[in-house]
Amino acid sequence: MVPLSKEFAERIRASRKDEFGNEVLEQVASGYGPCRVSLTPFAPGADKRLLFSYSPFGERNAYNQNGPVFIHSKEVESYCDIHRFPPSLKADKANFPLSLLVYSSDQRMVFTALVGDADADDLIVKIFDEHPDVEFLHARNSEACCYICKIERA
Repeated sequence: MVPLSKEFAERIRASRKDEFGNEVLEQVASGYGPCRVSLTPFAPGADKRLLFSYSPFGERNAYNQNGPVFIHSKEVESYCDIHRFPPSLKADKANFPLSLLVYSSDQRMVFTALVGDADADDLIVKIFDEHPDVEFLHARNSEACCYICKIERA
């Protein structure tokens, strides 16, 4: 699991501009998020978060899918249990309905998979095992379609 880096988050906090030149918005969390650095849910009504536009791709192409993401307004620790999907997200299917978008090494979408009632970790392993051409996945919220994190082969 590859969250947004602490260094990237610090640049966003310091500059208050995203990679597209948009102003970063600070707000009290009205939903659960999650934070794209810690990969933990926000406490609605309590946590302050930053909203900005983000593209998880290194190259420009038709699949870039930039869109809104949130991070905590204050520095947080990066998600470090990199060999399993964040348990708090995977356990809360009501607030975090998940889709996995599957990509080749040239950043072309190969297929998508709804996690639904499946275990996200099991589905990730199955995709990598059954599709050797797959380079990485993106976890997204199935309802909001927003990017959560990148998933690379171990």
